[in-house]
Amino acid sequence: VTLHYLRGEWQGEPGQKLDLGACLLYASAILALVYGATRLPSIVGIMLLLSGLILFSIFIRHQLSARFPVFDVQLFVGNKTFAYSSLAALLNYSATFAVTFLLSLYLQYLKGMSPQTAGSVLMAQPIVMALLSPMAGRLSDRIEPRFLATAGMVITVIGVALFSMLQPDTKPYLIVANLILLGTGFALFSSPNMNAIMGAVEKRYYGLASGTVATMRLLGQMFSMAMATVVLSLIVGRQAIVPENYDLFLRSIHTVFGISAVLCLSGVYFSWFRGALL
Repeated sequence: VTLHYLRGEWQGEPGQKLDLGACLLYASAILALVYGATRLPSIVGIMLLLSGLILFSIFIRHQLSARFPVFDVQLFVGNKTFAYSSLAALLNYSATFAVTFLLSLYLQYLKGMSPQTAGSVLMAQPIVMALLSPMAGRLSDRIEPRFLATAGMVITVIGVALFSMLQPDTKPYLIVANLILLGTGFALFSSPNMNAIMGAVEKRYYGLASGTVATMRLLGQMFSMAMATVVLSLIVGRQAIVPENYDLFLRSIHTVFGISAVLCLSGVYFSWFRGALL
């Protein structure tokens, strides 16, 4: 019965062909970038990242002239709302994904919490996000999405900047309060930004737009973790986190969150100047 109702819904544009070579090139670029990030700051990791960037640039050049592109790069060139919304998503994930990772270590080492207790504290952020995201999504149908998304990004900047000032004696309730603030920022940004991306393209590009968001999320998360890993390796070094180097670990946290706040602040620009939906 389901197949009967869906018959004809899966047809693509007549005459289109899958560019298998471009698919393999794109997959190779992403694989090199992701795996290279896990090997930083080693020479192998750097070489893989450079190779991934080169392959990705070749893929983009190929797509600009392809008859049936796997990824329509012209959407980024000719659609400012789509391009800026996608970049805002990339910067948001780049600035925030490592928050949970670093805070988990901070709570366990500097605050002496068990993994279970630390996890319970960190749950404050996703719980708030889960509660507020549906409301933010519905609200973005009535209010210009860029207003809500930009407000969410600004709140996120504040939350990340506050975490860059963490100290060994910071009260747990202040950490929870800031996680609630971050959860609010994420909720206000994510759903309205997705609404803006999907509303900026024609229906035939919905699959591409959704895939773009997923790619931006993956690349942002990868960059965020790579940044945290590199900073920890450079400041703390390849050694266990022990009381003797807690000051170095704390300096690493300050550095990562400081860089993240700057990234998120640049995301505010793209979020605000993306333009209004037609």
